[in-house]
Amino acid sequence: MNNVESHPDLLKEQDAEVAAWLQREDQRQSSTLTLIASENHSSAAVRETGQSRITDKYAEGYPSRRYYGGCEVADGIEELARARAMKLFGAEAANVQPHSGTTANLAALMALAGPNGRIVGMSLKDGGHLSHGHPRSATGILFEPKQYGVNSDGRIDLDEVRDLVKAHKPQVLIAGGSAYARNIDYQAFKDIAKEHDAFLLADIAHPAGLIAAGLVPSPVGIADVVTMTTHKTLRGPRGGMILSTKDVAKKINSAVFPGSQGGPLVQQIAGKAVAFGEALRPEFRAYQESVQTNATHLADRLIGEGLKVVSGGTDNHIVLVDLQGTGMTGADVEERALAAGLAVNKNAVPNDPLPPMVTSGLRLGTPAVTTRGFGTAEIDQLVDIVVGLVRGEDPGRYRSIVLELSEAHPLP
Repeated sequence: MNNVESHPDLLKEQDAEVAAWLQREDQRQSSTLTLIASENHSSAAVRETGQSRITDKYAEGYPSRRYYGGCEVADGIEELARARAMKLFGAEAANVQPHSGTTANLAALMALAGPNGRIVGMSLKDGGHLSHGHPRSATGILFEPKQYGVNSDGRIDLDEVRDLVKAHKPQVLIAGGSAYARNIDYQAFKDIAKEHDAFLLADIAHPAGLIAAGLVPSPVGIADVVTMTTHKTLRGPRGGMILSTKDVAKKINSAVFPGSQGGPLVQQIAGKAVAFGEALRPEFRAYQESVQTNATHLADRLIGEGLKVVSGGTDNHIVLVDLQGTGMTGADVEERALAAGLAVNKNAVPNDPLPPMVTSGLRLGTPAVTTRGFGTAEIDQLVDIVVGLVRGEDPGRYRSIVLELSEAHPLP
C-alpha cells in the first residue's frame, strides 16, 4: 500500500511543521496516562484505514445508490461495516455514516420527531449530553426539549421522567448519558414511551463496548433507535453510528443523508469495520471485563480514601467524583493532573454551583489505561496520585511514577 506507513519521512519532508505537531502528539500520548472516560487508544489496524487512498473518494448516497461513479469499493466497505455492526449488537438495521455521536442524535431526532418536535432527554448538569436537548445545542434549538435529572442518590429519577413525558407529550424520549455511571433500565423507559406513543432513543455512546461484550444491559430490541459513537469503549475510530428497527430504518437513512450530512468519510467507515471485527473476537470481552473491573476498583478505592463518588460507585467505565468540600474544583485538579502526566477532565456534578469551565467534579474513566494493559495494581497507583493531587500535593512528585507506568505499558 502506497501510504505514509511505507514512506515514514514523507510528511516530514513535505510539511515539517505539521509533522512536528503530530510527533508531539505521539510523544504526549506515549508519556501521558489517559483517564478521560470518552477517550481510548485504537489499534494500529484501525488507524491505518485513515491513511488509505479511500480517503480521496466521494460516496454520497448509500451502497448501490450513490451520486458518484467508482464507488464499488466504498460500497463493499460500507456493507461490511453494517453487517458486522448488526451482528455485534444483534440489530435489525445499521447506519454507519454519521460523522459523530452528535450528528447521529440530530439525524435520529429529525427522523423521529421532525422539525419543532418535542423531545425529553437527560439534562447536561445531571449527566446527560449536549445533544439531548441542551439549549445551546442544535437539538435544543430545532426541537422543543424538556429535561429530567437524577435523585439525591445520583440515579435517574424515573418518576420525573414519567411526569415530564405525560405533560410534554414528546415524539421522542431519550435514555442515555455522558457522565452517568449506572446501568439504565431501558425497559422502564420503553414502557413510559409506549404509554404516551413516543419513540425511545437510547444513546449508548459511552457503554457501547460494554454492551457489545454483553456486560451491561443492551437497549437493542427495546429502543426504536440506538445511537452511539464508535470510539470510547468501542475502541474504534472517531465517528458515530445508528442502529434501528427495520420499520424506521428508511427514515433514519434519509435523515442522515441527505438530511444532515453529505458525503460519508469512507476511511472512517473502514476503520469502523475493522473495530467491529475486533469487537467480535473473544479477547474483546476479556478487555471489557477488565475495563469494568478497573472502574469498580477505582471507585471503591477513591471512596475508601474519603472522596465522594456520585451514585456511590459505577456499573460501567465511568467514575464521577464530587470534589465539593475538598477545596479543589474540577478545573484545579485537571490542571494539576496534567502537570503530573495524567489526562482527566473536569465535569459538572448534579446541582453543581460552579460554571461549566470550572465545575465541582472530575469524570474519570478506565478504557484507555486498560487498553495499555493496566490492572487493579496499576489502578491503585493512579488512585494514590489522584488523591494526592486533590489533597494539594506537588504534581511534580508523581511525574516519574507516571512515566514509569507509561513506559511499562506502551501504546498499542
